[in-house]
Amino acid sequence: MTNTPLRRLSLPAAVNCYRQEWQPKQGFHRLKRGLLAIMPLYLCDDERIRGLMLLLGMALRVLTLTEFVARRDLVATAEKLKGLYAGNLNHSTDQPTSERSLKAFDNITLYLYQSENQLQYEVTSLSPLQCRILKALGISPPESVYAPPAPPIINSA
Repeated sequence: MTNTPLRRLSLPAAVNCYRQEWQPKQGFHRLKRGLLAIMPLYLCDDERIRGLMLLLGMALRVLTLTEFVARRDLVATAEKLKGLYAGNLNHSTDQPTSERSLKAFDNITLYLYQSENQLQYEVTSLSPLQCRILKALGISPPESVYAPPAPPIINSA
């Protein structure tokens, strides 16, 4: 139902607006059962409870902002991400969730090789899906943020 005149907003446009609207209940679902699940708290100090809720609220904002930015980029480029669904790697979407996007980065490993006077780092390379997710988030080129740390200088004194 809407009180907007038909000349200003047609029925298909109204349905589209409704489907695209920000829905707070999705955020609450994330806090209840999702990635940021608030479990029974055994904190007695009100300041700690407030601090934890503040951190969870900020994390929720980061998740929703990440989702918004990635979806906006995919719509602007008329692309879809393929490979986010573990059971169906051919399924593609232009509305990825933050949780699925983060899950795509599960297989990254940092290796550390140490000899007597040298440390070397190696990081698994990014897949095309991971590169596309980073590009959708405005992180381009991915190598600008995704590189092994510089090895520390070890003094053998």
